[in-house]
Amino acid sequence: MTMVRPLSAPDRKARVAMPVSPHASPDVPPEQALLAVDMQGYSKLPEAKMAPVRSDLDDVLTTVLAQSGIDDPRSVPGAFKDTGDGAILVLPAKDTARLIDPLLGHLHAALVRYDRERLASAPSIRLRAAVHIGPLSLPDHRGDAINEVCRLLDSDAVRQALAAAGEHQDGFLAAVVSEPAYRRTVDAGRTTEPSEEHFLPAVARVDGKPGFEESCRLHVPGLTPYLLGLAMSAKAAEGAEATGGSAGVSVTAPTAGPPHTPSGGSSSIFQINGAMTEPTLINHVDNMRIDRRPI
Repeated sequence: MTMVRPLSAPDRKARVAMPVSPHASPDVPPEQALLAVDMQGYSKLPEAKMAPVRSDLDDVLTTVLAQSGIDDPRSVPGAFKDTGDGAILVLPAKDTARLIDPLLGHLHAALVRYDRERLASAPSIRLRAAVHIGPLSLPDHRGDAINEVCRLLDSDAVRQALAAAGEHQDGFLAAVVSEPAYRRTVDAGRTTEPSEEHFLPAVARVDGKPGFEESCRLHVPGLTPYLLGLAMSAKAAEGAEATGGSAGVSVTAPTAGPPHTPSGGSSSIFQINGAMTEPTLINHVDNMRIDRRPI
């Protein structure tokens, strides 16, 4: 009969201290849809106003998620991250299209309504929003997707878009959609409003992150891609003039140009974001096309 000698303390320690495998896990985390939002100018608010306006933003997000048929991610560990001046929401990949249509429309409408109903002493809420999709594990957030959505949100492209939006009535939202999210939703025909003609192609870059340069799509409710591109270029030129530098705009090309003009004619573009209760356009108009789609 063979006797089994009990392990001594050093033997037990050696048995437990197994070497760590040098190989990375081959398993790809499940894909998740991500929505990140950030309030413009939050850090400049008086401290006493920060908590109330942040609470108002949470109420807005709760409302638009319900309107969009998306389960609130706050009940899932690691699926809602409070960033102070905004939030990162991690949702099932099946909800990616809903983050664009109808959520962006509901979010814009909610911000407009909030601005009209807020107290005079309360600040407006102007948001940048980023939509992305990619592999990400929960609740530890291991995966590049969360870093990528944060960089999209912080990119020059969407900052320029929000600055351009601020020059127009009800310009409270500018959204950037990553190319993978765009291909699987808008380009695949899974959205109605906004559709392909409502997005401006751009390149997302972030100051201090020279290795990050990604194609993306910009959407500002109420602005056509053509007018958004013009406004962004104008804002970039103003900034360059103020700083003495060169104008740098992140738009790749305004693919949605002005309406077709007959040979030999000239055209003007008018975008009216309110009701017309009396004649506003005077002089001869050759052609007029009224777009009555909701914005």
